[in-house]
Amino acid sequence: MTTEETPQPADATGLSRHVQHLLTGVRDFDARRPWLWDATLTAVWTVAALVDAAGGWRTTARDPSVPVWLVVTLSLAFAVPLYWRRRHPTAALAVMACAALVSEGSGASLQAAYLQTLPLFHIALVRPPRTLLRSFVLLPPPLVAGAVRFPSEPWDQQIVPTLWAYALVALLGIAVRSRRDHTAGLVDRARRLEIERDQEVRLAAAAERTRIAREMHDIIGHNLSVITGLADGGRYAATKNPERAAQALDAIGTTSREALAELRRLLGVLHDDDQEAARDPQPTLADLDTLITGVRKAGLPVRFDVRDEPGAQPLPPGAKLTVYRVVQEALTNTLKHAGPDAKATVLLTYTPAAVRTEITDTGRAVPGTSAPTSGQGLTGMRERAALYDGTLACGPLPTGGWAVRLRLPLEDSPS
Repeated sequence: MTTEETPQPADATGLSRHVQHLLTGVRDFDARRPWLWDATLTAVWTVAALVDAAGGWRTTARDPSVPVWLVVTLSLAFAVPLYWRRRHPTAALAVMACAALVSEGSGASLQAAYLQTLPLFHIALVRPPRTLLRSFVLLPPPLVAGAVRFPSEPWDQQIVPTLWAYALVALLGIAVRSRRDHTAGLVDRARRLEIERDQEVRLAAAAERTRIAREMHDIIGHNLSVITGLADGGRYAATKNPERAAQALDAIGTTSREALAELRRLLGVLHDDDQEAARDPQPTLADLDTLITGVRKAGLPVRFDVRDEPGAQPLPPGAKLTVYRVVQEALTNTLKHAGPDAKATVLLTYTPAAVRTEITDTGRAVPGTSAPTSGQGLTGMRERAALYDGTLACGPLPTGGWAVRLRLPLEDSPS
């Protein structure tokens, strides 16, 4: 046995969409020209009230002998204030309540008195609850005056149903107001979420640009400095030792190819959206020997020492990369600024609380150059150290030369 779903009308969705589109157009028109809408509504109800004043009012009047001029005046008093029902709803309701008091007291009992529900609705829609309560006090006196003046029916039948009608209109206004405020809150929240999302995207893009610039500076800057050193050494060796010059050229080619490969790898990761794209591992502390060997080939004597204290713990991979990049940048600065007779020392110390790295040199600044007190390199080193709650200190030594000191604390250790 099979069951079939109840078919839905084909035009149900289209009709709903058409109605929503029509309502949206009416709201937009009302927002652009509110005076025209108010004037049209007031004119319609004024004509209806005057038509009733032509004689129909006597079918519900308690005293049909009320003068016609009074009926016309009261009809206008009920209809004309509707023009100000949105801008001054409380004043419009007060004028209409006075007309209702005269209407019930005189026995005309005009049905136009129910137009008081329109300003009452707008009071509930836009005014504070206290104003709504104060305005609601204006409605019972006309009903009480009519019940006392013409006690043909029980007073509760004359007063209570009408008050219930007014209460339902006020509740409708409160419901519409709550719905509108809720919708406005959702729209505002969506707008703020969109702004926050755009800000997060911009911050993420800025952080990524900074990271890429730091990586490219470390890779290209170091390799170019090594190539420069090799080229200078090869130029001096060309006249005295052609074999050393050829070795320098070979080293320049090797370093250039390594730099080009690193650059292609970085650019390939940026352009390749495939999650399976090949990515070479980042350098670690095990690659420091290779780094220092390249610097030595460029003409800078480097002494490298490692000290392990009892209880020392290994660093995480990210911290190892930070130490490697700091050593790389410090030696690159030494190649560029320390001069031809400089020597460098790299000391790596493992302790139970932290890993300390100290890079010093004995050189002096070459004329026409300045000490590396600022720039992308030192900024990148400080940013890398801050990622792992580390500290970085750079400055000249009293005996000449330059020192870079890095401390990376291990987990649960103070910075």
